[in-house]
Amino acid sequence: MSSSLSRSFLFVPASRPERFDKALMSGAHRVILDLEDAVAPADKSAARSAITQWAGRTDAIVRVNGADSPFFAADMEMIRRAGVTRVMLPKAEPGALNRLVGLLEGKCDIIALIETVRGYAELRSIGKSGLVSQCAFGNLDFGVDAGITETTGELDPVRLQIVLESRLAGLAPPIDGVTTSWTDPAAFGAAVGRTKALGFGAKLCIHPAQVKLVNEAFLPTADELDWAHRVMQVAREGQGAAVALDGKMIDAPVIRRAELILDGAMENRK
Repeated sequence: MSSSLSRSFLFVPASRPERFDKALMSGAHRVILDLEDAVAPADKSAARSAITQWAGRTDAIVRVNGADSPFFAADMEMIRRAGVTRVMLPKAEPGALNRLVGLLEGKCDIIALIETVRGYAELRSIGKSGLVSQCAFGNLDFGVDAGITETTGELDPVRLQIVLESRLAGLAPPIDGVTTSWTDPAAFGAAVGRTKALGFGAKLCIHPAQVKLVNEAFLPTADELDWAHRVMQVAREGQGAAVALDGKMIDAPVIRRAELILDGAMENRK
């Protein structure tokens, strides 16, 4: 699946190689082998070895340890040796990003994980740097760093800014952060719906049970498809004249929205 259609990004601990193939079969569009939070310090070396042995089988993303951690240099050496082509940088800030690029000589596709207030403040610099392909929101770490407890939408202003800065920089739509519960499908579905409405293109998953819900949530609904088809029909019939549908004016932005819905439905069938 092309990166533009990658909706679900599933974390799997890099110290659990027995789960790697299962993650690939989960339906997730991208698998993230996590060397950072999911791996105890004593297990970092073994986790790097597991990635090295498995890396040639897929283009999985590797979330490395932070640039200020004592594990970063060894992570970079493993990335180069194993031929990993996709890296997620935690606590992404300009200095950390430049250090990663310098050590990897610019040979990796980089996802910048925004999870500090400083990283958020430097969003424009990060997006315009030409070094990253996509941003992701590390909502849990960001909340701790900012002193904000998120219960519903307290961090949505931050999310919206990440979406806007990604758009301004010409990056792929960003990836929203994790939802820690996977036992309440209704609540999780509502969270993904908000993610989509805010303009994110994907979501981070921490459990395979979340993957299917994420993939389905980003598909146009039957009502959306019906509306889009009707908009395009009345637009064609109007031949450039002002038209209305369901008592509402149909103008260029509305038509473009309908086109995007139909384009998304076509792409997901490929």
